[in-house]
Formats: sequence, structure tokens, C-alpha cells
Amino acid sequence: MNRSEPLHIMLVEDDELFRLGLSTRLQQEDGLEVVAEAEDGETAVELVIRHPLDVVVLDVGLPGIGGIEACCQIKQKRPELPVLALTSHSQKPLITRLIKAKAQGYCLKGIGAENLILAIRSVAAGASWWDRVATQELQSAFGSARTTFNSMPVKELENPLTCREQEILALLASGKGNKEIAEILYITPGTVRVHVHTILQKLDVRDRAQAAAIALQQGWVSP
Repeated sequence: MNRSEPLHIMLVEDDELFRLGLSTRLQQEDGLEVVAEAEDGETAVELVIRHPLDVVVLDVGLPGIGGIEACCQIKQKRPELPVLALTSHSQKPLITRLIKAKAQGYCLKGIGAENLILAIRSVAAGASWWDRVATQELQSAFGSARTTFNSMPVKELENPLTCREQEILALLASGKGNKEIAEILYITPGTVRVHVHTILQKLDVRDRAQAAAIALQQGWVSP
């Protein structure tokens, strides 16, 4: 249903000045509230079970266990809690590790404030936030879904979609439009469009019909 409560955010960043500046900017935004902060991965893992959180913004380059391992442990304790990574670079090996750690996406540290806020809202809503390089890595990791439409036997793919994306894909497969999906899930049509765009990117398909066909053939949704 529509949220009246703000999104509760935890910031995990060892650079105190950067963390302070980011926290101050996010607190200025309606509907966002920073309720916890940590400067290392170990503390972050402890805090996720002590605070009602909606999203974790996590620096990859943390001291101690590091951001990747912190993400893994956070997802073990709170599998449903979205993690948005912050990184200084987007090299493919790092992206692969973030995907395996089940992060919902990442932002480069030089990202503009408005885009970062959009990324936070997107992952909190169940979408993902990957750039073109990361999307290519996702497709490589999960196999190109276009093999579904060849005459060869359908390749069984690991499902790369979040729970919310699966819900939306199931509704797409049943013939629902954006407005209908928004009403059913109590979200805005704009949020549905973000999810659909992410689904098409992840599955490497051109349109909703192909996405729905893949979902049905892979057994991700029922006929």
C-alpha cells in the first residue's frame, strides 16, 4: 500500500565527512530518514537487526570485513532488505561480486544527489539500480534470455529478478497494463515503469511479450 511513513535508511561509510554530508542531504528530502549510521561492516551487520530499515546505503571500500562481505552478511540476516552499494569505480570484477552478494545495485560516489535519491527510492520499492556495464554483467551471469526464442531447447536460467519484479512480471504475463498493475500493488504507474524497464534490461529482451514468454517457459510464473 502507499507509504505514509518515511523510508528508513542506514548509511555505512567510513569517511566521516562524506557520511555527514550525505546524511544531511538525505534528511532534507521529504520521505527519507537516516535512522542508523555505521563506519564499518561489522557494526552495520549488528545494526540491521536493531533498527526497522527499508534500505541500506553501503560503501564498498569499508575497513574490517569490507563492503562485499558486509552485504553478504546483511542479506543473510535480512534477505528482504535492499542494499545499494556506493563505489568509486565500476570495474566488472566488482560488479560480479556485488551481484553474487545480492546487492540491489550500486551508485558511483560522484553521482548527483537527485539520482542517488532516485536510486534509493527505486531499490526500496523493489527495483534494481544498475548501469549499462553492470547490466551486461547481469546478462553474462544469468545467460542471455534470448536463447528462449531460438529453435534450440530452452536453456534453464537462474532467476535474476527481485520479488517485486517477479510480481510485476507475473501481472504482465496475465495481460495487465501499467495502470492496472499499479492499482493491484498499491504503487504508482511511474514505479511500475521503472520496474518494467529493469525487467527488460535484466532479461535482455525488447518488450513485455518476450519477458512474459520467458517467465512462463522458465516456470517463474504460472500460466
